[in-house]
Amino acid sequence: MRIHLSSVFVDDQDKALRFYTAVLGFVKKHDVPLGEARWLTVVSPEDPDGTELLLEPSGHPAVQPYRTALGEDGIPATSFAVDDVPAEFERLSGLGVRFTQEPLEMGPVTTAVLDDTCGNLIQIVHSGQ
Repeated sequence: MRIHLSSVFVDDQDKALRFYTAVLGFVKKHDVPLGEARWLTVVSPEDPDGTELLLEPSGHPAVQPYRTALGEDGIPATSFAVDDVPAEFERLSGLGVRFTQEPLEMGPVTTAVLDDTCGNLIQIVHSGQ
């Protein structure tokens, strides 16, 4: 068994697609119209057949209270692996990305948390193990 798809709820799919591709560096995999919304996924360019991230519309009534609670508590919606957290922090900060947590070393793990501009906190992480 493998993880095939994960999702983040986004306020605006077009804005999310721009952020996740132009800023974070993912590539669009699927963009299928579904009425007012789309089945819109991105993948890592390093693994185009790997796990897809669904940029899912946040219209369901349960989404906003859930995201508000996570945001107020500083809990990321998901986590992305990077090779060098401080380097990604510098690169993304240079692109105007707002971080809620600067790089933090916790033993063999280094993390940072960013705001994806679409209603989510996203953690970047590197594990030295």
